[in-house]
Amino acid sequence: MKGPFYTWIPWAHCQQNGSPGLDKEREKRWAELFDQFDLNKDGHIDISELRTGLAARGLSRGSVEKIVAAGDTNQDGVLDVEEFMQYLRDHEKQLKIMFRSLDKNNDGRIDAAEIQHSLQTIGVSVNLRDANRILKSMDKDGTMTIDWTEWRDYFLFNSVSNMEDVARCWKRSVMLDIGEQLTVPDEFTEEEKKSGYVWRQLMSGAVAGFVARSATAPLDRLKVFRQVHSYSFFDGNVLSGFQYMLKEGGVLSLWRGNGMNVLKIAPETAIKFTAYEHIKSMMHGHNQTRPLRIYERFLAGSLAGATAQTAIYPMEVLKTRLTLRNTGQYSGMADCAKQMLQKEGFSAFYKGYVPNLLAIVPYAGIDLAVYETLKFTWLSRNSGVVDPGVMVLVGCGAVSSTCGQLASYPLALIRTRMQAQTSLKGAPKVSMLTLLRNIVTQEGVTGLYRGISPNLLKVIPAVTVSYVVYEYTRILLGVDIEGRKGEKAKHEPSK
Repeated sequence: MKGPFYTWIPWAHCQQNGSPGLDKEREKRWAELFDQFDLNKDGHIDISELRTGLAARGLSRGSVEKIVAAGDTNQDGVLDVEEFMQYLRDHEKQLKIMFRSLDKNNDGRIDAAEIQHSLQTIGVSVNLRDANRILKSMDKDGTMTIDWTEWRDYFLFNSVSNMEDVARCWKRSVMLDIGEQLTVPDEFTEEEKKSGYVWRQLMSGAVAGFVARSATAPLDRLKVFRQVHSYSFFDGNVLSGFQYMLKEGGVLSLWRGNGMNVLKIAPETAIKFTAYEHIKSMMHGHNQTRPLRIYERFLAGSLAGATAQTAIYPMEVLKTRLTLRNTGQYSGMADCAKQMLQKEGFSAFYKGYVPNLLAIVPYAGIDLAVYETLKFTWLSRNSGVVDPGVMVLVGCGAVSSTCGQLASYPLALIRTRMQAQTSLKGAPKVSMLTLLRNIVTQEGVTGLYRGISPNLLKVIPAVTVSYVVYEYTRILLGVDIEGRKGEKAKHEPSK
């Protein structure tokens, strides 16, 4: 490993509290570390210099800004050597208090069971395997326990002030909305639920989904066109597809159906999260602190997804009809719903419901499994790090969501074709199996993946836009990317 921080690690491990001689030696080393961080040798460290010095630890800009804000007593935007050293003294005291609270048997070491217990007391369920993974990332001497120096060295430049902050660092994940089915909801602590953090988080995700879906709406409309229409009616590459839509309805036609697509984000998110919490509670039974196993979390997420989809499914059907409409066919959402009700009856609003529910299982299961696998594989190969960092998590989210789409795409295609079929009241309905057989017979197996190219093309722009908007919305709502209340964290006095 390279970088100034790691030249400091060896001496850090030989420190002991309570010895004046060692305290002087420690502060001498801190002064040397300050000199290493001070790249332009002007006697001050700014955010850029500190971030460069701590680059090997993968800290985000938000984390570095917290360090500077906490230590900058004269409010000049930079740290001098005294401010830097005072910050380390104060932060070390906080870390010592946290270490003692975790060390339940007062043996000077933290083991996996103590980590598991401390997280469960604040509502974060982890199994013993994950607790051991957390412990291993900080255990430098191979004892499978964490002593004070290992704890301090790991968190000295992480702006954590309580166990909720540590929990966020350990459980951190980023689930992005790329316009398909919503993923299994994230886990939140009881403190986060009570503080209103959860709803600010969900609001940030909804705003990010709104912008990302709007930005990639033309690709989504092209996907739906290719899913529904046969090769004879609508063939060719992506470019010819856009030319067809532009010729038929002009530039604004590329966003047909997007209004309904973004309108359903908020209710779907709220219903899914609420259902997920209730289902988890039922699974816990009498032991509410028991960590959910990965298959239980997947099952809870799938059932919550099914509940949300059942509630908002008429909006899904309307979105498909509005996306496929010709110029002048409907005057708006209400007119579309009115015509469907008059001509096809209420059952039209649940066309394709069965394949849609069936698609939830492979999508949610593969999405969650791939995400967790990629995240933990990265952590196992970078044993000195608990928090993979935002970009790693975003990458894991993009890959896992793509894999989920590939697995569930044939069912999604059948669902869309069933949603698009217009019929008179009382007319026989084409079943899912009949439609599947017709597609394979007429178009071959590849017909089940018709329209997937624009769907895959939108993943990277959707993930990029979603993450950027998600980050800035969290900041505007008072919750930075690390998960704490930004302004409060800056001004809250040390406890």
